[in-house]
Amino acid sequence: MDDTQSNKYNGIHLNVEDSGGEGRPIILIHGWPLSGKSWNKQVPALQEAGYRVITYDRRGFGDSDKPSDGYDYDTFSDDLAGIIDSLGLEGVSLVGFSMGGGEVARYVSRHGEDKLHSIVFAGAVPPYLLKSDDNPDGPLTQEKADSMTEQANSDLDGLLDQFTKDFFSPNADGNLLILDEERQDALEQARKADPTAVRGAMKAFATTDFRDDLTTVTIPTLVIHGDSDGIIPFEGSGKRTHEAIAGSDLYVVENGPHGFNTTHPDEFNKVVIDFLQK
Repeated sequence: MDDTQSNKYNGIHLNVEDSGGEGRPIILIHGWPLSGKSWNKQVPALQEAGYRVITYDRRGFGDSDKPSDGYDYDTFSDDLAGIIDSLGLEGVSLVGFSMGGGEVARYVSRHGEDKLHSIVFAGAVPPYLLKSDDNPDGPLTQEKADSMTEQANSDLDGLLDQFTKDFFSPNADGNLLILDEERQDALEQARKADPTAVRGAMKAFATTDFRDDLTTVTIPTLVIHGDSDGIIPFEGSGKRTHEAIAGSDLYVVENGPHGFNTTHPDEFNKVVIDFLQK
């Protein structure tokens, strides 16, 4: 990318990479527990298609500041708003992957759509992950959430190592669809995250209810998801998000695991660019 910034947004320094140029701005929002580098198979394709591509590391992750608090979606969306406002962006398309889809949903409900052109939910956590009496279709059981929290407290590196295996394997079965060196790159990204941020963000994406946020979305929306996502299953997340947003487009990637933007980059890029060009 042409320009790397580390400016203050919403009171903290965030590592922002901005390709610049005259094209319509696209902000790519990464998943847990990675960084903006996780978009390295999307950035060149989007630039070639004529877009101004912006990535950033969420607070606590990558090369951004690692404060002791602020790991909730109101703050995450305010950080995103700070980037949009500070760069003077208009007509923005937001692409939120995994927990990044939460920023997209909360940004719309909290900051409105005036500066936006369109949005993409990619393997994203909305509408609400945690299974409960009020959310029986939530794909994340309390038992699984508690187990992840316990391991994050007792063996964080072990959790991250296993997660990156599940991330790139259909149905989280351990059969990697990428070279292990690519998985190791993802693990390196994860290890740069602050442990407080890892745990705080994990709680946020597991327990935040985005159902009301989705009702505020009126601009063009794409939901893209892998049919073999063993981390955020399509039926409990992408399918429900598509149903919640009237007029949204849906594309399901065959044999796509959670990290399908890396395992199926050509298909992912084509679908997203085709949508953005509408």
